[in-house]
Amino acid sequence: MAFPSPKKILTPNEALERMKKYCAFQERSHHEVRYKLVELGLRGIDLEQVMARLIEDGFLNEERFATAFAGGKFRMKNWGKKKIEQELKRKGVSTYLINKAVNELKDDDYRETLIRLLEKKAATLHEKNIFAKKQKLSNFLIGKGYEPKEVFKAVNDFLKSEK
Repeated sequence: MAFPSPKKILTPNEALERMKKYCAFQERSHHEVRYKLVELGLRGIDLEQVMARLIEDGFLNEERFATAFAGGKFRMKNWGKKKIEQELKRKGVSTYLINKAVNELKDDDYRETLIRLLEKKAATLHEKNIFAKKQKLSNFLIGKGYEPKEVFKAVNDFLKSEK
């Protein structure tokens, strides 16, 4: 990953204060904060000391970030577990924390959201061919990050009840 050259190099104390505000605004991953510090011109031991200080002071917590991210994307964007896992991986979160965060999503809420999305999408389709309709519904839900096994079961149940 190529880092941009810093516009203005900050001292470690200035960078620490800026990062405290950055992390207080919303939960951040270690990867995001590290990238931001490099953008601000910190390297080597200074960067590591600022990171350590943010963790010690409670501004940076990867577990808290993963849980907040998973819950937020599920509630606000109706993402499924697979898409949340993929995004957290992209943000450099460990597999252990990804699994922990995703497993905190309530199964009942997860299933209800899947069904609600399915019904909403089905209402927009004017497809006569049952196979084409099944394909479009499945692709939509899998694209949202829901597990194919769950999607196929929900779509089949929905189409049976629709007849």
